[in-house]
Amino acid sequence: MNKSKPRTTRPVARRADDDLERLFRPRAVAVIGASRRPGSIGWQVLHNLVTGGFEGKVFPVNPNAEVAHSIKCHKSVAAIPDEVDLALITVPKALVPRALADCARKGVGAVVVITAGFKETGPEGAAVEAQLVAHARKHGMRMVGPNCMGIQNAQDGVRLNASFSRSFPRSGPVAFVSQSGAMGEAILAQADHLNLGVAMFVSMGNRADVSANDLIAYWGRDASIRCVLLYLESFGNPRNFVPIARRVSRDKALVTVKAGRSAAGARAATSHTGALAGADVAADALLKECGVQRVGSVEELFDVGLALSKLPLPKGKRVAVLTNAGGPAILATDALVSWGLEIAALSESTRATLRGLLVPEASIANPVDMVAGATAENYRRALGVLLADRGVDSVLVIFVPPITHDPVVVARAVFEAARGSAKPVVSCFMSRDEVLADIARQAEQDWTPVYLYPESAVRALAALDERRRWLARPEGVVARYDVDVAAARKVLKPGWLGVRERRALAAAYGLPAVPGGLARSAREAVAIAERVGYPVVAKVSAPSVVHKSDVGGVLLDLADEAAVRAAFARLQRPDAEGVNIQKMLERGREVVLGFTQDPAYGPLLMFGLGGIYVEVLKDVSFALCPVSDVRAHELLREIRGWPILAGVRGQAAIDEAALIDVIQRLSQLAVDHPRIAELEINPLLAYASGVCAVDMRVRVS
Repeated sequence: MNKSKPRTTRPVARRADDDLERLFRPRAVAVIGASRRPGSIGWQVLHNLVTGGFEGKVFPVNPNAEVAHSIKCHKSVAAIPDEVDLALITVPKALVPRALADCARKGVGAVVVITAGFKETGPEGAAVEAQLVAHARKHGMRMVGPNCMGIQNAQDGVRLNASFSRSFPRSGPVAFVSQSGAMGEAILAQADHLNLGVAMFVSMGNRADVSANDLIAYWGRDASIRCVLLYLESFGNPRNFVPIARRVSRDKALVTVKAGRSAAGARAATSHTGALAGADVAADALLKECGVQRVGSVEELFDVGLALSKLPLPKGKRVAVLTNAGGPAILATDALVSWGLEIAALSESTRATLRGLLVPEASIANPVDMVAGATAENYRRALGVLLADRGVDSVLVIFVPPITHDPVVVARAVFEAARGSAKPVVSCFMSRDEVLADIARQAEQDWTPVYLYPESAVRALAALDERRRWLARPEGVVARYDVDVAAARKVLKPGWLGVRERRALAAAYGLPAVPGGLARSAREAVAIAERVGYPVVAKVSAPSVVHKSDVGGVLLDLADEAAVRAAFARLQRPDAEGVNIQKMLERGREVVLGFTQDPAYGPLLMFGLGGIYVEVLKDVSFALCPVSDVRAHELLREIRGWPILAGVRGQAAIDEAALIDVIQRLSQLAVDHPRIAELEINPLLAYASGVCAVDMRVRVS
């Protein structure tokens, strides 16, 4: 680019409803606070624009300088003779409001406020930031930041490095957004090292205006983007995130490192559901619901992003492993099994062909171990044979470099054999980093993602399979039942609901409950027992008692009037509302079902194995409400104890349809009545035919 006469980019066709086009594809950029001092942010931002190859006009703004980077400076944005699409603001924080006002008067379409010192500093800074947002929105400007690193668009025809990052990766099918500027810089540098092509990058900073929701929606309309990577510390508006991400994830792979897994953010709660719904389960449930793959580290973000951005999806989970060493193949096999993938059974034809290609010492079972002497040509031909096997859905290639073979030559053979394959191929070259970099560089665009360790390569295959299953997943239907909302609302009094209110609530929503009632006297207890039929159970009913069994508050198998009277006398407490008398049911399989209201995410439903060991076993799964029939079906199978419910050792399977019906009724109850802070049914007895709620706790806020 000619520094003194910046070239103009060709006109860009813009959608009328796309207000981020001037952010990512500006024809003219102003740098407010452009500096002549090397090392300053104002200098680095201007330097990146000029040296990055930006194909539009660049206008430095500095009232105290004539020239910056050999480009004429302007005293203010207003003094720029051309229209300005994008302004980058790097001035001290006290000058930011005036700079933003100048941009508004100039008609600038978007601003990136790199300057820090706003909401992140406390209430005073937050108030100034709110004024910036209000002013920008009043004048139709979109704003990234403040307190951010900037944005990038590496696509041909733009080449915009509007940031102070020293890394500007080559363009590719990936878009990346980071809530942390420091993490963004580190990830961009690593992406460049791995040749992970990043078309667009945004450091959101305080995300006062432009959010991850906006960016996902924008990138969802860009046909060149295959994969969106996100580093998030929190969701700005989770309830808006779900429909946007669910829609976009049908066309683009979405992957996130969501920080904040610690229990420090958990809310205090008195039900099992509230206690188990810690700081992170709501985020997990949200991401699972809308098809966003969550990874546990930045390293995994790269592992998964490389595969999802470059490879086709497999048709199934059957994997063939091709190797020249047994040890890494064993590690790969263990990892495949742990991720729910399968070792493919090779056909007789495939095995016979491999036997003719390889040395007698080679193993033609899967994993196919060609032994240490395997050549580049062995890899090329054997990989072709495995890809032709109809029983193989994907292939993992492992190479441990012996002294006699050049790993780059072997890599080239693998890439050539994999080129154009409809089946994904990932490779693991256990070489030094510089050799790995050589492999990536020589491969250019037609390359198999290269990993250093077998487990990383398997993680990538697991991500491809997860995406395959998500795309094959039916949308599901959220049932709406004919319920008595008014009757339910009448009993919702603040605090813990009593037995009669809980029964009324269950009846209003068609929740199957054990026959019984609240007795305030021994005579009333006997009358209830005779109405429902002996034997019965007597339970203490007091708001202060969370776990009845801990205080001896449950008496079973009461067979006659005398037993009921004795139980009533024993269970009396000063704070009790009475004694709950219930029909004693046949033994069923105990599950727990409940929900808690998350202030950010809304109602969060929990399902798992129930009884007195809920918090010990912690075998539960979560979903955001409303819960569809498909999600309810998945909830049952996500717990480790599902085989117990499906039937073991001659037991019949539970009535899954009845259980899903209760899940969806409870989901509707949670959505209809946000005043219910937490509700739990424990246990809910599941039978071969039907289910029945035995105990329910409800707290109204």
